[in-house]
Amino acid sequence: MLAALAKVAPGQPLREGIDRILQAGMGGLIVVGDGPDVLNVCSGGFLLDAAFSPQRLSELAKMDGATILATDASRIARANVHLVPNPSVPTSETGTRHRTAERVARSINVPVITISQRMTTISVYVGDQKHELEPNIRVLNRANQALQTLERYRTRLDIDASSLSTLEIEDFVTVRDVVNVIQRAESVERIADELEGYLVELGEEGRLVRLQLVELLGGVETDRRLMVRDYRNDADGRTLEQTLDALSELTTDQLIDASPIVHALGLPGRSSDPDAPLTPRGYRLLSRIPRLPDPVIENIVRRFGSLQKIMRATISDLDEVEGVGSTRAKAIKEGLSRLAETSILDRYA
Repeated sequence: MLAALAKVAPGQPLREGIDRILQAGMGGLIVVGDGPDVLNVCSGGFLLDAAFSPQRLSELAKMDGATILATDASRIARANVHLVPNPSVPTSETGTRHRTAERVARSINVPVITISQRMTTISVYVGDQKHELEPNIRVLNRANQALQTLERYRTRLDIDASSLSTLEIEDFVTVRDVVNVIQRAESVERIADELEGYLVELGEEGRLVRLQLVELLGGVETDRRLMVRDYRNDADGRTLEQTLDALSELTTDQLIDASPIVHALGLPGRSSDPDAPLTPRGYRLLSRIPRLPDPVIENIVRRFGSLQKIMRATISDLDEVEGVGSTRAKAIKEGLSRLAETSILDRYA
Protein backbone atom coordinates (compact mmCIF):
# COMPACT_ATOMS: atom_id res chain seq x y z
CA MET A 1 0.00 0.00 0.00
CA LEU A 2 2.82 2.44 0.81
CA ALA A 3 4.33 1.83 -2.62
CA ALA A 4 0.97 2.53 -4.24
CA LEU A 5 0.46 5.69 -2.17
CA ALA A 6 3.90 6.90 -3.23
CA LYS A 7 2.76 6.74 -6.87
CA VAL A 8 -0.24 9.01 -6.18
CA ALA A 9 1.51 11.40 -3.79
CA PRO A 10 1.54 15.14 -4.55
CA GLY A 11 4.29 15.97 -7.01
CA GLN A 12 3.98 12.70 -8.92
CA PRO A 13 2.69 12.83 -12.54
CA LEU A 14 -0.02 10.28 -11.77
CA ARG A 15 -1.38 12.48 -8.96
CA GLU A 16 -1.43 15.47 -11.29
CA GLY A 17 -3.48 13.50 -13.78
CA ILE A 18 -5.90 12.35 -11.07
CA ASP A 19 -6.31 15.93 -9.82
CA ARG A 20 -7.09 17.03 -13.37
CA ILE A 21 -9.85 14.41 -13.56
CA LEU A 22 -11.36 15.65 -10.29
CA GLN A 23 -11.13 19.30 -11.32
CA ALA A 24 -12.98 18.47 -14.52
CA GLY A 25 -15.82 16.92 -12.49
CA MET A 26 -15.21 13.42 -13.87
CA GLY A 27 -14.65 9.99 -12.38
CA GLY A 28 -12.20 7.27 -13.31
CA LEU A 29 -10.87 3.78 -12.77
CA ILE A 30 -7.11 3.22 -13.10
CA VAL A 31 -5.16 -0.03 -12.84
CA VAL A 32 -1.41 0.33 -12.26
CA GLY A 33 -0.05 -2.79 -13.90
CA ASP A 34 -0.31 -4.37 -17.35
CA GLY A 35 0.89 -7.92 -16.77
CA PRO A 36 -0.84 -11.08 -18.01
CA ASP A 37 -3.01 -11.28 -14.88
CA VAL A 38 -4.38 -7.81 -15.57
CA LEU A 39 -5.00 -8.53 -19.23
CA ASN A 40 -6.96 -11.65 -18.27
CA VAL A 41 -9.63 -9.49 -16.61
CA CYS A 42 -9.72 -6.91 -19.41
CA SER A 43 -12.39 -6.88 -22.08
CA GLY A 44 -12.75 -4.48 -24.99
CA GLY A 45 -11.10 -1.10 -25.10
CA PHE A 46 -8.13 -0.35 -27.28
CA LEU A 47 -4.38 -0.70 -27.13
CA LEU A 48 -2.62 2.63 -26.68
CA ASP A 49 0.97 2.03 -25.44
CA ALA A 50 1.73 5.76 -25.22
CA ALA A 51 3.98 7.67 -22.85
CA PHE A 52 2.14 8.78 -19.73
CA SER A 53 1.22 12.40 -19.22
CA PRO A 54 -1.34 13.96 -16.86
CA GLN A 55 -3.08 15.59 -19.79
CA ARG A 56 -3.51 12.29 -21.65
CA LEU A 57 -4.85 10.57 -18.55
CA SER A 58 -7.48 13.27 -17.97
CA GLU A 59 -8.56 13.18 -21.62
CA LEU A 60 -8.91 9.39 -21.58
CA ALA A 61 -11.05 9.63 -18.43
CA LYS A 62 -13.77 11.24 -20.56
CA MET A 63 -14.47 7.78 -21.96
CA ASP A 64 -16.18 4.98 -20.06
CA GLY A 65 -14.12 2.09 -18.81
CA ALA A 66 -10.78 1.71 -17.05
CA THR A 67 -7.35 2.96 -17.96
CA ILE A 68 -4.48 0.46 -17.71
CA LEU A 69 -1.04 1.87 -16.88
CA ALA A 70 2.38 0.21 -16.86
CA THR A 71 3.61 -1.04 -13.50
CA ASP A 72 5.79 2.05 -13.02
CA ALA A 73 3.02 4.34 -14.37
CA SER A 74 5.36 5.58 -17.08
CA ARG A 75 3.12 4.48 -19.98
CA ILE A 76 -0.58 4.21 -20.72
CA ALA A 77 -1.09 0.66 -21.96
CA ARG A 78 -4.83 0.52 -22.64
CA ALA A 79 -7.89 2.73 -22.33
CA ASN A 80 -11.67 2.40 -22.34
CA VAL A 81 -11.29 -1.14 -20.94
CA HIS A 82 -14.11 -3.08 -19.34
CA LEU A 83 -12.83 -4.97 -16.28
CA VAL A 84 -14.33 -8.40 -15.65
CA PRO A 85 -13.03 -9.70 -12.29
CA ASN A 86 -14.21 -12.92 -10.69
CA PRO A 87 -17.73 -12.17 -9.37
CA SER A 88 -17.26 -14.62 -6.50
CA VAL A 89 -14.56 -12.44 -4.94
CA PRO A 90 -16.13 -10.78 -1.88
CA THR A 91 -16.48 -7.01 -1.75
CA SER A 92 -17.86 -4.57 0.80
CA GLU A 93 -18.37 -1.76 -1.73
CA THR A 94 -21.74 -0.77 -3.19
CA GLY A 95 -20.93 1.40 -6.22
CA THR A 96 -20.19 -0.39 -9.48
CA ARG A 97 -16.80 1.26 -10.00
CA HIS A 98 -15.65 0.64 -6.43
CA ARG A 99 -16.92 -2.96 -6.38
CA THR A 100 -14.96 -3.65 -9.57
CA ALA A 101 -11.84 -1.98 -8.17
CA GLU A 102 -11.91 -3.97 -4.94
CA ARG A 103 -12.47 -7.28 -6.73
CA VAL A 104 -9.64 -6.63 -9.19
CA ALA A 105 -7.25 -5.66 -6.38
CA ARG A 106 -8.13 -8.75 -4.37
CA SER A 107 -7.89 -11.04 -7.38
CA ILE A 108 -4.54 -10.02 -8.86
CA ASN A 109 -2.94 -7.84 -6.16
CA VAL A 110 -2.21 -4.75 -8.22
CA PRO A 111 -2.95 -1.15 -7.20
CA VAL A 112 -6.36 -0.02 -8.42
CA ILE A 113 -7.37 3.63 -8.10
CA THR A 114 -10.93 4.92 -8.19
CA ILE A 115 -11.91 8.56 -8.63
CA SER A 116 -15.41 9.30 -7.46
CA GLN A 117 -17.14 12.05 -9.41
CA ARG A 118 -19.99 12.43 -6.93
CA MET A 119 -17.95 12.26 -3.70
CA THR A 120 -14.82 13.90 -5.21
CA THR A 121 -12.66 11.33 -3.44
CA ILE A 122 -9.68 9.20 -4.46
CA SER A 123 -9.48 5.60 -3.19
CA VAL A 124 -6.55 3.22 -3.56
CA TYR A 125 -7.04 -0.56 -3.39
CA VAL A 126 -4.18 -3.03 -2.92
CA GLY A 127 -5.03 -6.62 -2.06
CA ASP A 128 -7.49 -6.57 0.83
CA GLN A 129 -6.55 -3.01 1.80
CA LYS A 130 -8.32 0.22 0.94
CA HIS A 131 -7.05 3.71 1.58
CA GLU A 132 -9.04 6.83 0.86
CA LEU A 133 -6.81 9.83 0.27
CA GLU A 134 -7.55 12.77 2.54
CA PRO A 135 -6.97 16.46 1.79
CA ASN A 136 -3.28 17.28 2.07
CA ILE A 137 -3.82 19.87 4.79
CA ARG A 138 -5.48 17.26 7.02
CA VAL A 139 -2.66 14.75 6.49
CA LEU A 140 -0.09 17.49 7.14
CA ASN A 141 -1.78 18.39 10.43
CA ARG A 142 -1.64 14.75 11.53
CA ALA A 143 2.02 14.57 10.53
CA ASN A 144 2.83 17.66 12.59
CA GLN A 145 1.01 16.23 15.61
CA ALA A 146 2.96 12.98 15.27
CA LEU A 147 6.18 14.99 14.94
CA GLN A 148 5.49 16.86 18.17
CA THR A 149 4.83 13.58 19.97
CA LEU A 150 8.04 12.15 18.54
CA GLU A 151 10.02 15.14 19.80
CA ARG A 152 8.75 14.59 23.35
CA TYR A 153 9.51 10.88 23.29
CA ARG A 154 12.97 11.46 21.83
CA THR A 155 13.79 13.98 24.56
CA ARG A 156 12.68 11.51 27.21
CA LEU A 157 14.65 8.72 25.53
CA ASP A 158 17.84 10.79 25.61
CA ILE A 159 17.36 11.54 29.31
CA ASP A 160 16.70 7.90 30.21
CA ALA A 161 19.59 6.63 28.05
CA SER A 162 21.96 9.10 29.72
CA SER A 163 20.81 7.91 33.15
CA LEU A 164 21.34 4.31 32.06
CA SER A 165 24.90 5.12 30.99
CA THR A 166 25.64 6.48 34.46
CA LEU A 167 24.14 3.40 36.10
CA GLU A 168 26.20 1.15 33.81
CA ILE A 169 29.40 2.89 34.84
CA GLU A 170 28.46 2.65 38.52
CA ASP A 171 27.32 -0.98 38.08
CA PHE A 172 23.82 -0.27 39.43
CA VAL A 173 21.73 -1.33 36.42
CA THR A 174 18.47 -3.14 37.10
CA VAL A 175 15.86 -4.81 34.89
CA ARG A 176 13.61 -1.77 35.38
CA ASP A 177 16.24 0.60 33.96
CA VAL A 178 16.83 -1.45 30.82
CA VAL A 179 13.13 -2.05 30.20
CA ASN A 180 12.41 1.66 30.58
CA VAL A 181 14.91 2.68 27.89
CA ILE A 182 13.81 -0.10 25.51
CA GLN A 183 10.18 1.01 25.93
CA ARG A 184 11.17 4.55 24.96
CA ALA A 185 13.22 3.43 21.97
CA GLU A 186 10.46 1.14 20.67
CA SER A 187 7.90 3.92 21.08
CA VAL A 188 10.07 6.34 19.12
CA GLU A 189 10.45 3.78 16.31
CA ARG A 190 6.70 3.17 16.14
CA ILE A 191 5.79 6.84 16.08
CA ALA A 192 8.35 7.31 13.31
CA ASP A 193 6.78 4.46 11.33
CA GLU A 194 3.36 6.10 11.60
CA LEU A 195 4.84 9.42 10.55
CA GLU A 196 6.54 7.75 7.58
CA GLY A 197 3.13 6.67 6.31
CA TYR A 198 1.92 10.27 6.39
CA LEU A 199 5.04 11.42 4.56
CA VAL A 200 4.54 8.88 1.80
CA GLU A 201 1.03 10.21 1.26
CA LEU A 202 2.20 13.83 1.38
CA GLY A 203 4.94 13.36 -1.21
CA GLU A 204 6.78 16.60 -1.96
CA GLU A 205 4.59 18.56 0.44
CA GLY A 206 6.07 16.64 3.38
CA ARG A 207 9.74 17.30 2.63
CA LEU A 208 10.23 19.72 5.57
CA VAL A 209 8.62 17.28 7.99
CA ARG A 210 10.87 14.53 6.61
CA LEU A 211 13.99 16.58 7.36
CA GLN A 212 12.86 16.93 10.96
CA LEU A 213 12.09 13.22 11.16
CA VAL A 214 15.58 12.29 9.94
CA GLU A 215 17.14 14.58 12.54
CA LEU A 216 15.01 13.23 15.40
CA LEU A 217 15.76 9.60 14.51
CA GLY A 218 19.51 10.11 14.35
CA GLY A 219 21.24 7.31 16.29
CA VAL A 220 18.05 5.77 17.72
CA GLU A 221 18.18 2.52 15.76
CA THR A 222 21.92 2.12 16.37
CA ASP A 223 21.55 2.65 20.13
CA ARG A 224 18.61 0.24 20.19
CA ARG A 225 20.66 -2.50 18.57
CA LEU A 226 23.63 -1.89 20.86
CA MET A 227 21.44 -1.97 23.96
CA VAL A 228 19.89 -5.27 22.95
CA ARG A 229 23.38 -6.66 22.30
CA ASP A 230 24.40 -5.52 25.78
CA TYR A 231 21.58 -7.24 27.66
CA ARG A 232 20.06 -10.03 25.58
CA ASN A 233 20.62 -13.65 26.48
CA ASP A 234 22.70 -14.90 23.54
CA ALA A 235 22.69 -18.43 24.94
CA ASP A 236 19.03 -19.05 24.07
CA GLY A 237 19.85 -19.87 20.44
CA ARG A 238 18.33 -16.76 18.87
CA THR A 239 20.24 -14.30 16.74
CA LEU A 240 20.36 -10.58 17.38
CA GLU A 241 17.95 -9.97 14.51
CA GLN A 242 15.47 -12.47 15.94
CA THR A 243 15.59 -10.70 19.31
CA LEU A 244 15.02 -7.32 17.66
CA ASP A 245 12.12 -8.77 15.67
CA ALA A 246 10.59 -10.17 18.85
CA LEU A 247 10.63 -6.68 20.37
CA SER A 248 9.17 -5.13 17.22
CA GLU A 249 6.32 -7.66 17.20
CA LEU A 250 5.13 -6.70 20.68
CA THR A 251 1.77 -4.96 20.71
CA THR A 252 1.35 -1.54 22.30
CA ASP A 253 -0.26 -3.10 25.37
CA GLN A 254 2.58 -5.61 25.69
CA LEU A 255 5.15 -2.85 25.37
CA ILE A 256 3.76 -1.16 28.48
CA ASP A 257 4.39 -4.30 30.52
CA ALA A 258 7.93 -5.27 31.49
CA SER A 259 7.41 -9.04 31.29
CA PRO A 260 7.09 -9.36 27.48
CA ILE A 261 10.18 -7.19 26.99
CA VAL A 262 12.21 -9.26 29.44
CA HIS A 263 11.00 -12.43 27.74
CA ALA A 264 11.93 -11.04 24.31
CA LEU A 265 15.45 -10.41 25.61
CA GLY A 266 15.64 -14.05 26.67
CA LEU A 267 15.64 -13.30 30.41
CA PRO A 268 12.33 -14.81 31.61
CA GLY A 269 13.72 -15.50 35.10
CA ARG A 270 14.13 -11.75 35.71
CA SER A 271 10.58 -10.66 34.84
CA SER A 272 9.23 -11.16 38.37
CA ASP A 273 11.82 -8.84 39.95
CA PRO A 274 12.19 -5.43 38.28
CA ASP A 275 15.01 -4.55 40.67
CA ALA A 276 17.12 -7.58 39.74
CA PRO A 277 20.63 -6.49 38.71
CA LEU A 278 21.86 -6.70 35.11
CA THR A 279 25.37 -6.37 33.77
CA PRO A 280 25.99 -4.78 30.35
CA ARG A 281 28.55 -6.27 27.99
CA GLY A 282 29.80 -2.82 26.99
CA TYR A 283 28.87 -2.50 23.32
CA ARG A 284 26.95 0.76 23.75
CA LEU A 285 29.59 2.68 25.71
CA LEU A 286 32.48 1.39 23.64
CA SER A 287 30.71 2.61 20.49
CA ARG A 288 30.97 6.16 21.84
CA ILE A 289 34.74 6.10 21.68
CA PRO A 290 35.83 7.78 18.41
CA ARG A 291 37.38 5.72 15.63
CA LEU A 292 36.85 2.37 17.33
CA PRO A 293 35.77 -0.16 14.65
CA ASP A 294 33.00 -2.66 15.35
CA PRO A 295 35.29 -5.72 14.94
CA VAL A 296 37.61 -4.32 17.60
CA ILE A 297 34.67 -3.66 19.94
CA GLU A 298 33.55 -7.24 19.39
CA ASN A 299 37.03 -8.54 20.25
CA ILE A 300 37.16 -6.45 23.43
CA VAL A 301 33.75 -7.63 24.64
CA ARG A 302 34.61 -11.22 23.82
CA ARG A 303 37.89 -10.92 25.74
CA PHE A 304 36.52 -9.32 28.94
CA GLY A 305 32.83 -10.23 28.92
CA SER A 306 31.36 -7.21 30.74
CA LEU A 307 31.64 -3.43 30.89
CA GLN A 308 32.96 -3.42 34.45
CA LYS A 309 35.83 -5.74 33.54
CA ILE A 310 36.60 -3.59 30.50
CA MET A 311 36.74 -0.46 32.66
CA ARG A 312 39.03 -2.15 35.18
CA ALA A 313 41.36 -3.43 32.48
CA THR A 314 44.74 -1.78 32.23
CA ILE A 315 46.28 -0.40 29.05
CA SER A 316 48.47 -3.49 28.80
CA ASP A 317 45.39 -5.73 29.18
CA LEU A 318 43.66 -3.89 26.36
CA ASP A 319 46.81 -4.00 24.26
CA GLU A 320 46.65 -7.80 24.27
CA VAL A 321 43.28 -7.80 22.48
CA GLU A 322 43.49 -8.49 18.77
CA GLY A 323 43.25 -5.33 16.70
CA VAL A 324 43.79 -2.90 19.59
CA GLY A 325 47.49 -2.05 19.92
CA SER A 326 49.13 0.27 22.42
CA THR A 327 47.92 3.55 20.91
CA ARG A 328 44.31 2.42 20.64
CA ALA A 329 44.46 0.83 24.10
CA LYS A 330 45.42 4.17 25.59
CA ALA A 331 42.62 5.92 23.66
CA ILE A 332 40.08 3.36 24.91
CA LYS A 333 41.19 3.77 28.51
CA GLU A 334 41.06 7.55 28.31
CA GLY A 335 37.75 7.49 26.44
CA LEU A 336 36.08 5.33 29.08
CA SER A 337 37.44 7.57 31.82
CA ARG A 338 36.01 10.66 30.14
CA LEU A 339 32.63 8.95 29.68
CA ALA A 340 32.61 8.01 33.36
CA GLU A 341 33.46 11.54 34.48
CA THR A 342 30.88 13.13 32.18
CA SER A 343 28.10 10.73 33.16
CA ILE A 344 28.67 11.14 36.88
CA LEU A 345 28.91 14.94 36.61
CA ASP A 346 25.66 15.04 34.61
CA ARG A 347 23.89 12.95 37.21
CA TYR A 348 25.05 14.74 40.35
CA ALA A 349 25.43 18.27 39.01
